[in-house]
Amino acid sequence: MIKCAGCQEKEASRLECPKCKKLGIAGSFFCTQDCFKKYWNDHKVIHDIINIAAKAEEEKSATIPPNMRNYAFTGTIRPVYPLSPYREVPKHIQRPDYADDPRGVSACEMAERRTIQVCTPQEIEGIRKVCRLSRDVLDIIASHVRPGITTDELDRICHEECIKRDAYPSPLNYNRFPKSVCTSINEVICHGIPDQRPLVEGDIINLDVSLYHGGFHGDVNGTYPVGKVDEESAELMATTKRSMEAAIAICKPGVAYRDIGNKIEEIIKPKGYGIVRRYTGHGIHHLFHCLPNIAHYGGSKTPGKMEVGHVFTIEPMINLGTENLTHWKDDWTAVTLDGRRSAQFEETILITENGAEILTRYSKNKKKKKKTAGGQAANGVADGDDTPEGAATPTAAQAAQGVESLKVE
Repeated sequence: MIKCAGCQEKEASRLECPKCKKLGIAGSFFCTQDCFKKYWNDHKVIHDIINIAAKAEEEKSATIPPNMRNYAFTGTIRPVYPLSPYREVPKHIQRPDYADDPRGVSACEMAERRTIQVCTPQEIEGIRKVCRLSRDVLDIIASHVRPGITTDELDRICHEECIKRDAYPSPLNYNRFPKSVCTSINEVICHGIPDQRPLVEGDIINLDVSLYHGGFHGDVNGTYPVGKVDEESAELMATTKRSMEAAIAICKPGVAYRDIGNKIEEIIKPKGYGIVRRYTGHGIHHLFHCLPNIAHYGGSKTPGKMEVGHVFTIEPMINLGTENLTHWKDDWTAVTLDGRRSAQFEETILITENGAEILTRYSKNKKKKKKTAGGQAANGVADGDDTPEGAATPTAAQAAQGVESLKVE
């Protein structure tokens, strides 16, 4: 017998509360109309509870774009919209060909030749300059990483620092990417769009900075702890950086490009981490992305060998769990399929006669000169930061010998 929802004694009839029916609350049947009226004040509390819960859920998802409100997120990170207005770049700053294209398409990349470009000494000087500017901007943004700051604020800082250097932020409008830097938090592997979410103590965040200046692109990124992080995340970041350093150290003329992935896998595989296959390193010069493609996993069939004058990035993306990924419905954000964390580090490399030069890194000698008396770097990056600053660029072998452990505050 189904009891009356009012008196809780008599058998319920087919008289159902119309409000409950509208709200989808099952089983609200009463024995008589009089009983329904008598117990109405007590019964309608159920409606209030459901309405409060529904409102809370609506407010919770109000910052999520409509096309993602029913999306099955793999981890805890959620987009927090609305995005800030499009940040303009002054007209006097030289722009890549996609900057003003409605589709964000680079005609030069579409017409890319099928061979790896050997850069001239003049081109190398242009690339070297923009790579150093890119490192400057990354270090400045990283110095602002702290709990409570939003990724949109980090994007504003990046945008303004690019403009100060008469540089265009390469990601802006590239295939319609809406911001000037990629900010990828926790389970986000890459291409995270800066939004209104504040960083939280214990997060890890990858900042991917690229500048266009003097007709050339520079590209560099790093993953940083937000306050104090757990040991698992710290080890993931340290191992990812170590794998990149080891790969850089083998670069020299005649080395097969596939050996980069083999070296990275030597370090990553014993840890049981996943190496992302979907995204690769790439050639870079007057084009943002071009040949060679740099696979970061072992056993790839990547063709080609390194030659003097080749410029490319090495940027392994390493996951705590599976290598598999999926994408949010924003056309960009790549996340781990199991929702576990991911880390990435990137440098731009030039192949020289004697080995390789890390174009996006500075020597420690210059770094010391930039310190203030209190031991703080002039640009706000603390001493002991994972990547040196300065004016001269070390060789890959020098960098491999001088690798510092990732510092977790």
